[in-house]
Amino acid sequence: MSVNIDSRVVAPGSDDYVDEAWQLKERISSQEGVLKQRHDFFTDAYRRSKVHCYVFNDELVGFAAVRRDGYILFLAVAPECRGEGIGKRLVARVADDHDSITCHARTSNENALQFYEHLGFEIKRRIDDYYEDGGDAYYLKLGSDVGIADRISELMRR
Repeated sequence: MSVNIDSRVVAPGSDDYVDEAWQLKERISSQEGVLKQRHDFFTDAYRRSKVHCYVFNDELVGFAAVRRDGYILFLAVAPECRGEGIGKRLVARVADDHDSITCHARTSNENALQFYEHLGFEIKRRIDDYYEDGGDAYYLKLGSDVGIADRISELMRR
């Protein structure tokens, strides 16, 4: 499937794919209990971000919404498309623009934590009650101190 995936970039201020991204996020949230943001919070953050999107047959299958400082606000890949390298490619696109990448992940989200660890992210600290629902988070970083360009290049060769 991955050969037919189109890569697109949504500039800050644009609504392109915002509804599709919300629907994908909500599907993941209902299936996995993660990505629990409110609609207004999500759409506002999405519109303020540069969003890297992967589209297959006109359907959004993955996206990463990123702030100007390299902080990933949202990273989501459709469950049926996982294992295709989409998440890794999204992070690689973010790495093209930033010397370091940071994000938060729920301490209970084993899939995300394994994914980020595989890419070389390091847990920098734990934050209790980080999420609105009282969930705890880890603050993660992949950056210049771990050779981000080399790490991502190595990952893309795998």
